[in-house]
Amino acid sequence: MSTHETPATGNASAELERLLAIMARLRDPQGGCPWDLEQNFATIAPYTIEEAYEVADAIARGDLDDLCDELGDLLLQVVFHARMAEEQGAFAFAEVARAISDKMQRRHPHVFADVSVDDADGVMRNWDAIKRAERAAKGDQDTSALAGISRGLPEWQRAVKLQSRAAKVGFDWPGPLPVLDKAAEELQELREEFERGDIVGNKARLQEELGDLLFVCANLARHADIDLGAALRGANHKFDRRFRSMEAQAEAQGDSLAALDLDAQEALWQHAKATEKA
Repeated sequence: MSTHETPATGNASAELERLLAIMARLRDPQGGCPWDLEQNFATIAPYTIEEAYEVADAIARGDLDDLCDELGDLLLQVVFHARMAEEQGAFAFAEVARAISDKMQRRHPHVFADVSVDDADGVMRNWDAIKRAERAAKGDQDTSALAGISRGLPEWQRAVKLQSRAAKVGFDWPGPLPVLDKAAEELQELREEFERGDIVGNKARLQEELGDLLFVCANLARHADIDLGAALRGANHKFDRRFRSMEAQAEAQGDSLAALDLDAQEALWQHAKATEKA
């Protein structure tokens, strides 16, 4: 097997054609699926985002069987959007595939042309320069270092990208410890807003201060070279696991978790934590 060949269990082209035909059938006004026919780009977009996160979760769990399934679900989202666009005469799946193929070749001149790079950093510098040239060719006159960062990203991800771009021109903390100090400062400012007592009337200020704190936390993750989404995903899994343990403990005692007071629930939480650590 050559270095450009990969193991296969079927004909990729045939399976893709089958999937496209299934999507066309589901969207057929004559006998298609009523639910699929009601959908549009806006209603499908949340599912697209959700499926991307399901892919990330399968990767985090190291479950390759589930990853195969989740990648299929994500591919379906692309096919769904492309089908709706084709129905409107905008573009079809072939154009989506062609566009990304053209883009990947264009942005990898060190592979598909005669450009030389020394390392991955060189690749990224070329990538950024090519993206700037692409934006300029489209008439985009935004020359800011922050240009091109999508507003459709999850805000935590956009925060990290904004900070990374600013860092490339030198606007950055020298290390994580000053960022920790800044986080403590922002936490104190948030505490002061809560101490005012009027949460309803002071909601705008609370939102602003909380946003500042979260922005600094994103910067801290960047300085630690930690994926903020993965960190939060891990915290969510931990909470889910420990909370379910609390429920199981309460049930074993003949109680429901909801019937216990906060002190009793806290005791179960601490027991769940101790059991995990043991």
